[in-house]
Amino acid sequence: MVDILMPALSPTMEEGVLAKWHVKAGDKVRSGDVIAEIETDKATMDVEAVDEGVVEEILVPEGSQSVKVNTAIARLSGGAAKAPDAKPADAAPAAAPKAEPPKAEAPAPVAAPAPVATAAAPATNGQRVFASPLARRIAKDKGVDLTALKGSGPHGRIVKADVESAKPGAAPAAAQGAAAQAPRQVLSLEQMGIPAGSYDLVPLDGMRKAIARRLTDSFRDVPHFPLTIDLEIDKLLEARKSINAYAGEGGKVSVNDLVIKACAMALKKVPAANASYTPDGIAMHHNADIAMAVAIDGGLITPIIRKAETKSLVAIGAEARDLAERARSRKLKPEEFQGGTFSVSNLGMMGIKSFGSIINEPQGCILSVGAGEKRPVVRGDKLEIATVMSVTLTCDHRVVDGAVGAQWLGAFRTFIEDPFTMLA
Repeated sequence: MVDILMPALSPTMEEGVLAKWHVKAGDKVRSGDVIAEIETDKATMDVEAVDEGVVEEILVPEGSQSVKVNTAIARLSGGAAKAPDAKPADAAPAAAPKAEPPKAEAPAPVAAPAPVATAAAPATNGQRVFASPLARRIAKDKGVDLTALKGSGPHGRIVKADVESAKPGAAPAAAQGAAAQAPRQVLSLEQMGIPAGSYDLVPLDGMRKAIARRLTDSFRDVPHFPLTIDLEIDKLLEARKSINAYAGEGGKVSVNDLVIKACAMALKKVPAANASYTPDGIAMHHNADIAMAVAIDGGLITPIIRKAETKSLVAIGAEARDLAERARSRKLKPEEFQGGTFSVSNLGMMGIKSFGSIINEPQGCILSVGAGEKRPVVRGDKLEIATVMSVTLTCDHRVVDGAVGAQWLGAFRTFIEDPFTMLA
């Protein structure tokens, strides 16, 4: 008897919803069979069996919320306890990301449950520690407290080199320096004067928890500043009209598609803005991978137009429509919404005139796009009417200084106000 474990489908996943079982007790399964569906904070994923065997028992019923990573969800005869493979529901098998099963250090009749390579185990102080299996083994042998280390691997993961350079018995990181701080006290609504029974409490799902955690971390930890400019978009609207007339019904482009293309072109013209901060240095990205904010039920997701600077407006429009549609049905693959080098958030279609966004780490900038509206403008000594759109660039000051942000907005203005320069 061995346990099938709840897999970690991304480096930031802590829990998920076990949405559906495709097997029941007594069923035979083979490696690669889809046995369950899991809902993460971003997508619905198919879970595949790693080993062959017979399902002896379902430990977590379908519909269960907040199932922690590495929790035993079913019991299978034969093999070693492993987290199953997972892929996006309805995705092609060749494109499915696979979670690597943990490797046993020595032969044993039944291997002890172990996290997948990117999973995190709970620490004694309630925090989660992301570390490779090799780093964990070395830390155990050296007597190093993993909570005292800052990982240098992807997403802050602790790797072998981090443990080898640490001193045995180091105090936990939370106790070093100013971490003698007590955690922020959170008052209940009743303590803040709102009486019980005067509201309905909607439980937090995985997506809302992830949004709250990521945006709190970004707003608190990333030194950011906004830059706002007004753009005249009458030529842009005329160009869009001409492109749509030429492309026909199947090749329609939106104002947002034009904005995405202009962002990508401006990033290539001002590459210093196409960057991310890391503890080891500034990552200068080779391509403009533009993440576009899409509102879905219960939250927000940012599918990515990869290498947008190389794609035509019609191609960007078709890809953006496809990504948005699959985002709303939670059918995106992880690689379609994780990463990116720059974000665009457009609330113009909702009538919002101007706003600022929180940076989507590890990206260095995010552009907030407002509505285009008729406004008075001064040309020489004359007062005229133009269609004007306000945009705000929020910059990570560790990466993008004010002058660089201003240069990028200048390049962006050129492409928006004279859109045929994007086609040159």
